[in-house]
Amino acid sequence: MSGSSRIVAVLGPTNTGKTHYAIERMLGHRTGVIGLPLRLLAREVYDKIVAARGPSVVALVTGEERIVPPRTQYWVCTVEAMPEGMGADFVAIDEIQLCADPERGHVFTDRLLRSRGTSETLFLGADTMRGPIAALVPEAQFVRRDRMSQLVYSGSKKISRMPARSAIVGFSVDNVYAIAELLRRQKGGAAVVMGALSPRTRNAQVELYQNGEVDFLVATDAIGMGLNLDVNHVAFSSLTKFDGRRMRPLAPNELAQIAGRAGRGMSDGTFGVTGEAPPLDDGVAQAIMDSRFTPMKKLNWRNAALSFGSVEALIASLEVAPDSEHLIKARPADDLNAVKSLAQVTEVIARASDPQSVRLLWDVCRIPDFRGISHTEHASLLEVIFGHLHERGAIPDEFMARQIRRIDRTDGDIDTLSKRLAYIRTWTYVAQRNGWVRDESHWRAETRIVEDRLSDALHDRLTQRFVDRRTSVLLRRLKQKEALLAEVNDKGEVTVEGEFVGRLEGFRFTPDKSAQGTEAKALKSASLQALAPQFHLRADRFYNAPDTEIDFTDQGGLMWGEYAVGKLVAGAEPLKPMVEVFVDEAAGPDVEQKVQRRLQHFIDRKVAALFEPLLNLSRDEELSGLAKGFAFRMVEALGILPRAGVAQEVKDLDQDARGALRKHGIRFGQFTIFMPLLLKPAPTRLRLVLWGLSRGLQEFPEAPPPGLVTVPVAKDAPEGYDTMCGYRDAGDRSIRIDMLERLADMLRAEDSRGGFEAKPDMLSITGMTLDQFADLMQGLGYKAERGERDKVKPAPAEAAKVDAADAATGETAATAEEAPETAAQVDAPVADAAAEAAESVEAPMETTDGQAAPAEPAVSEPASDEPEVEVFYTFSWGRQRQANRGPRREQRQGQAKGKPRGKPQDGRGKPHGKKGGKPQGAKTFSSRPPKKEKAIDPDNPFAAALMGLKDGS
Repeated sequence: MSGSSRIVAVLGPTNTGKTHYAIERMLGHRTGVIGLPLRLLAREVYDKIVAARGPSVVALVTGEERIVPPRTQYWVCTVEAMPEGMGADFVAIDEIQLCADPERGHVFTDRLLRSRGTSETLFLGADTMRGPIAALVPEAQFVRRDRMSQLVYSGSKKISRMPARSAIVGFSVDNVYAIAELLRRQKGGAAVVMGALSPRTRNAQVELYQNGEVDFLVATDAIGMGLNLDVNHVAFSSLTKFDGRRMRPLAPNELAQIAGRAGRGMSDGTFGVTGEAPPLDDGVAQAIMDSRFTPMKKLNWRNAALSFGSVEALIASLEVAPDSEHLIKARPADDLNAVKSLAQVTEVIARASDPQSVRLLWDVCRIPDFRGISHTEHASLLEVIFGHLHERGAIPDEFMARQIRRIDRTDGDIDTLSKRLAYIRTWTYVAQRNGWVRDESHWRAETRIVEDRLSDALHDRLTQRFVDRRTSVLLRRLKQKEALLAEVNDKGEVTVEGEFVGRLEGFRFTPDKSAQGTEAKALKSASLQALAPQFHLRADRFYNAPDTEIDFTDQGGLMWGEYAVGKLVAGAEPLKPMVEVFVDEAAGPDVEQKVQRRLQHFIDRKVAALFEPLLNLSRDEELSGLAKGFAFRMVEALGILPRAGVAQEVKDLDQDARGALRKHGIRFGQFTIFMPLLLKPAPTRLRLVLWGLSRGLQEFPEAPPPGLVTVPVAKDAPEGYDTMCGYRDAGDRSIRIDMLERLADMLRAEDSRGGFEAKPDMLSITGMTLDQFADLMQGLGYKAERGERDKVKPAPAEAAKVDAADAATGETAATAEEAPETAAQVDAPVADAAAEAAESVEAPMETTDGQAAPAEPAVSEPASDEPEVEVFYTFSWGRQRQANRGPRREQRQGQAKGKPRGKPQDGRGKPHGKKGGKPQGAKTFSSRPPKKEKAIDPDNPFAAALMGLKDGS
């Protein structure tokens, strides 16, 4: 262009109105072109000029967007997309200091050296460019513009203490997202601005910030390039950035370019650091505030006079070195690297055999690598595009449609949508090139529609992830001390100002679980402020609620419906637990006391109802002496005492004392002293909770399922757990203590020395198979010897009688007036086996290989020559006497001289059988006169047998 035009360099720091000045100057001419560093900024300037002059005379040209009306007068472009040779009256280049940028500097330098308006040319930028411009463009005039407001360094601040209307700057996508996520949790959200966003997404995000929906902006250094935002404070999260090759520290002038976004117009601004960024040196901070920086000396340059004779000539012309001391050769850009890569492809070299083909190859290689996958991937795509253009003259419609169809999807997260936007930008760029597609209008519209759709989806995802509207609203209302409108529905869901903030569970407010940090504090503060009346209404309703609405859990929790309202804590006595309520402090002491009184009333009544026999025992003033002491032991043990632990105390009780205790429902069993009414499921469940409280257990064991005669032994259970459940461990299973006493009554009639076999009644009341019963007996101290024998089948008529008798016996054995549950309710895994055992003592027949034989069918079978084999067990007392297992045999014989055999001397020893041992008629003699015989205790479980022996003698 002509060099006779007026050339002016308008230099100064940010917020000096340079871009605004250039727009005014351009509109003063008939035609003009302005080049801007970013597509986002180009769109912003385009919108301003359209608002002033209308869309019919303003064009927008960027790599991916082209709006060119027929009567265009003013061209708004990115620097790379500026048209050449138009002869416009006015030309302006913004951010001219980017001539020193390692990646794009050569483009700005080329515009500095070659772009001119016929009447006026403006270069806008930092004052550091004065020297290079004066050297390279001697005719240029300089205009210095001072900042319209002050910029002050405020040091380091945590993000949680960041003031409103702040912009936090990060230098990577991950860093930007992490900061935005933190701001969402602590401040209610942030808008996100990055150079890679489409103008549509960027404008939507900026609108969130500008209209006050969020008070924070997280951005890359893209905001330093002329984007005018209402920012009061700029904070750097890092002082280093990746420049495409390496991590390097930011220069003071680069920091100033970004920090200068704070304090627009006449408003002062501040800048500082946050996160892991170290504080700025005093000298650097002062230089930024005073706008004093080291002048630039050399600018990046690349030869613009390219040779298209061959690919080799093109590469050589691109690598020509500058001849000025103020210029340095630019490092290889992506387009040059792409040419070099494709020059290694034989097919490409064969196609690029003439200047026109070489020029086409160069145009293809200038397609930016929007995708950023890898250099090899980008070169492969360029090879495909060049092949289509060279062979067909245009990219086929089917190919374009296929590529766009793959991208036209709005599902996925932020990263997925960002990648699709990057991919569509490639095809948008291709569609904007003249002659590259057959139907330019169609494909430009198609790519624009897809980009807009993806942009809207990305904006939605960004807003969903990084903006919490409810927290933002609540924080603003709390700061303004406005009254908040809260509502609680019948499900306990709390809404404040129409936003769901959490749940009122009982008398505790639980904020929405998605809220964290400052966000959670804001939600809780705002909600509790509005919930005060609800607490009092709910407390009144709870106090008047019937006991049926309240319950306790196996872990001692106290529930009102589905809500936890307190928990049980140990009291002075096991039967007098206390309560600890779950009430928010904000509810006030009146609500807390009302809830505590109601819960204490509930648990006191529950204990009184379920442990009435035990409480009556403790209040019986007629008990005295040993009986009173034994009653205290029963109350302390919650109604169940293993007899071995109190054998001597039981022995010392006289008949009157036992009778007085028996009136309260106490049963003196061979193995356990217990109150049958307290074995029912409800008392058992509460007893385990009270026992766990008195023992100080961290986790309370659960009660066995109700109605089972035997259950598997609980592994790693606390000592005494089986007793508190109303069971006794024996082998691998535990048996209910009342059924164990019934079994003991049956065993008492058997010959425990000579051996005996299990009777159907024994299997019936335990609900066990023969093998399981053998394990139980061994757990009780018996030896079980397994044997096999030929099975004797009864005659049909006789078998029917036996079956009927067995069924009747099983039914009778299943009911006991002192048992809390019917014995027929057995553990599920052994129910079928127990039913079968009720009809026959024998276990299922085994085959020769040890496997159980199948059950016999109901129909008769042909007689077999080989007899059936059945398994049986012979039980005999086989445990050595131990502590808690009764006196030794010698001791028992010594104590029982002159007395009939069969009377046990404690509650744990196995009684003698009717057979075995000494002959029944054997006698002993003594030189001493016989002692007076002690009266037989009618409560002794062997009383009947003793009386019979005495009468027989």
